[in-house]
Amino acid sequence: MRGEYKVPGGKLVVVDLETRDGRLADVRLSGDFFLEPDEALEDINAALEGMPVDASVTNLAEAIDGALDEDVALIGFSSSAVGIAVRRALGKATGWADHTFEVIPAVTMDPLMHVALDEVIPEQVASGERGPTLRFWDWDSPHVVIGTFQSVRNEVDPEGAERYGIRIARRISGGGAMFMEPGNCITYSLVVPTSLVEGLTFEQSYRVLDDWVLGALRELGINADYVPLNDIVSDKGKIAGAAQKRFANGVMLHHVTMSYDIDADKMLQVLRIGREKLSDKGTKSANKRVDPLRSQTQMARMDIIDAFIKHFEGRYDTEPSTYTDTELARAEQLVATKFSTDAWTNRVP
Repeated sequence: MRGEYKVPGGKLVVVDLETRDGRLADVRLSGDFFLEPDEALEDINAALEGMPVDASVTNLAEAIDGALDEDVALIGFSSSAVGIAVRRALGKATGWADHTFEVIPAVTMDPLMHVALDEVIPEQVASGERGPTLRFWDWDSPHVVIGTFQSVRNEVDPEGAERYGIRIARRISGGGAMFMEPGNCITYSLVVPTSLVEGLTFEQSYRVLDDWVLGALRELGINADYVPLNDIVSDKGKIAGAAQKRFANGVMLHHVTMSYDIDADKMLQVLRIGREKLSDKGTKSANKRVDPLRSQTQMARMDIIDAFIKHFEGRYDTEPSTYTDTELARAEQLVATKFSTDAWTNRVP
């Protein structure tokens, strides 16, 4: 059995092993990492030998750390990375190459439908009705979409929202408010099995799940990078924020919104955010626009989305997809019974 794990920003870790009587056997660690002193390689192998096959990444990492002297240096990898490779070898954790991803291009609909689909698509993936899915949003009306734990009164100025006819929606994932007018953002949702982030901390999972879009941005000439906990930035300021929701059914939602061309003056009248926070998004004046993707690429929004999809398809095994009638009907039901109701929208007043 073989398991591989590429540490984000680090090195490749490979573990070959057998199992006997429910325990690891003949464990052999390799990779392009650095390890000092050399003899520590055998200490790691010995620490894993005989571990139960159901040991968690944490258990495996603790066994490795306990077997190594304090002066041992693991460079470009970690004991947890070895644990992830072991779990992948055993089929307990998965990598990107283990999945075929369904890709749904941007479909214009009410923002509440997209918020509802963030609940529907994970249900479908968990039940096996569809594979892991990357889907892009497009919407036909202005909304503020707040995180599941945010307070409406703390985030939204009701007079500003009424002035511009902007409704409020609450999504199921955490994170901050999204100021969404048609054409001003690029938003996508990625639904994957939690096995893809097996053994990773929340911070590490954000980096892993954002890695592909960092590559896509760099192809477009943007020097993009990940900043903990959930931001994507360039040398000219913040580009995007991410949010996650992990479900008990073994799947997770990773949601990203990128600024394309936002009216900063209007946003300040609708959202209760100060100039300091606005400056973190790449502008210091409320009379300017928050437009990192438009200004840094000089590309139309849909062309950027197409470039993102092309990059994703070139990187992973994919197949084109669309929403089923069943999924849309379920989303409409959730809009009517949950996402459009005051009880949900104002559950944190």
